[in-house]
Amino acid sequence: MKISFLLHNAYGIGGTITTTFNLAQALAERHDVEIVSVLRHREHPNFTLDPRVSLRPLVDLRQEKEHPSHLRPAKVFPRSEYRYGQYSELTDQRIGECLAAIDADVVIGTRPGLNVHLALQAPRHVARVGQEHLTLDNHSPRLRGALRGAYRRLDALTTVTEADAAAYRRKMRLPGVRVEALANSVPDPGLPAADGTAKVVVAAGRLVPVKRYDLLIEAFAMVVAEHPDWQLRIYGKGEQHDRLRGLIAELGLYNNVFLMGAVAPMEAEWVKGSIGAAGSNFEPFGMTIVEAMRCGLPVVSTDCPHGPGEIIEDGVDGRLVPVGDREAMGAALLELVRDDEHRRRMGRAALKNARRFAPGPVVEQAERLLAEAVSARRAGRPVVQERDRVHRVLVSKGFAARDNAITAAGSALRVVRRGQR
Repeated sequence: MKISFLLHNAYGIGGTITTTFNLAQALAERHDVEIVSVLRHREHPNFTLDPRVSLRPLVDLRQEKEHPSHLRPAKVFPRSEYRYGQYSELTDQRIGECLAAIDADVVIGTRPGLNVHLALQAPRHVARVGQEHLTLDNHSPRLRGALRGAYRRLDALTTVTEADAAAYRRKMRLPGVRVEALANSVPDPGLPAADGTAKVVVAAGRLVPVKRYDLLIEAFAMVVAEHPDWQLRIYGKGEQHDRLRGLIAELGLYNNVFLMGAVAPMEAEWVKGSIGAAGSNFEPFGMTIVEAMRCGLPVVSTDCPHGPGEIIEDGVDGRLVPVGDREAMGAALLELVRDDEHRRRMGRAALKNARRFAPGPVVEQAERLLAEAVSARRAGRPVVQERDRVHRVLVSKGFAARDNAITAAGSALRVVRRGQR
């Protein structure tokens, strides 16, 4: 297949960029893959891209930031979308021209506004797959209305969690559109896993309010009071840097808590630690949680919507604590800090359990979905829902009683999903 990803800005830093690069590179082993970046603001991407994946920008802000059409507001990209201010009449034009001339079998949009472009402007012969990297509940009612109208022209929509897929099926009424959870994948580690001996807790992500690094720092003060030889290293950059630095000074943690700046890739930093941590109020998936676990770290995380609870098995490969509960976060960290064998056992479980997020299982599911979307588009029919496909196979094998067939289909589907995890 020829597969094109439509991405906001491949030259920045963020979870959507990381997971798009990961999936594109894995698919490039067997397919012709390109990434179309709507915006470009620097010469090279922050992340290294496999040379088998082609990358082309549509609007280079270094030369076209003051282009007359870029100073006029976008009309196709929805006004209620978070990134609307970065889109314009020029991006509308370039995206429309790109889609009109595209020679791909399938195009994958990677954020709501781009999914709208894809749904409305892709040629009839091109399969259209939208991706949701946030959650439906995170979108405003106005944006949901815009998406409901456009998304009915998609062939498939993927979310990063089962919970969000269920929300789309229940609330959006998208007849004929296949909605399926497709987890983000993390490449197989190239370094030996952490051995659990380092007295270091590691956290990573944008330094923004929703990530609640203030909560994590305050909770870590409980650890330092009992174990002053432990460190917390926070990787990332963002608007809260100065505020967090002030909090570290205020709590007297300048010898224990360090703002390390942005590092990509993070693998070499994860393996220097023994515990991963995440204190978010909201996490659509939890890419850094998976990255930490794939490097052998148990993760202490808030049980926020939607991702952490579908990644971490509480008490087995990490701990889940209530959102905003500093005392619970501190207690969970101390539980792992105090008991070396417990921490190492959880780390081994994390390494094992996180294999379900390896490229292999995720890419296999993605390939199947994309192939079915292409086939359905060429045949002029909707993509068969996963549950319907399993049910149809069972019925064709001779399940005479309707109730028995439905029951068996449900059981088979659960087995399929467990195998994908």
